[in-house]
Amino acid sequence: MLYTVGEMAKRLNVAPSTLRYYDKEGLLPFVERSEGGNRMFKEEDFEWLHIIECLKKTGMSIKDIKTFIDWCVEGDATIAKRLDLIDRQRKAVSEQIGQMEETLKTLDFKHWYYETAKAAGTCKIHETMNPEDIPPEYRDNYLQSQTT
Repeated sequence: MLYTVGEMAKRLNVAPSTLRYYDKEGLLPFVERSEGGNRMFKEEDFEWLHIIECLKKTGMSIKDIKTFIDWCVEGDATIAKRLDLIDRQRKAVSEQIGQMEETLKTLDFKHWYYETAKAAGTCKIHETMNPEDIPPEYRDNYLQSQTT
């Protein structure tokens, strides 16, 4: 079965212009064209597009995604290069996850902080708290907020 740009974009939950941009940037060397020049996607193209979207979501540049696609097209001689690129991106994503976990901890603390203040009717409640009054998971954030 063949899909138009619009149909494939809908499957991927992206704008059709995104797929046209990918094609313009050389990320879709596998896409066939109709006699009228329209892009026609096959079922197996979905996996390629899914990988492109995945790499894009990791923050990988279009240039690096193109390099990855080019290496895939080149074949088995580039397996080591592809593995290295994926490993570097995995490391970057892992670091991003760590940063986001720290951000979530801060938001969790602030949620507790304002929930406690709301119940007391004032933020001044925190000025009277001892460290042992603070839930253990928020103590570091609390103590840090008192010094800054």
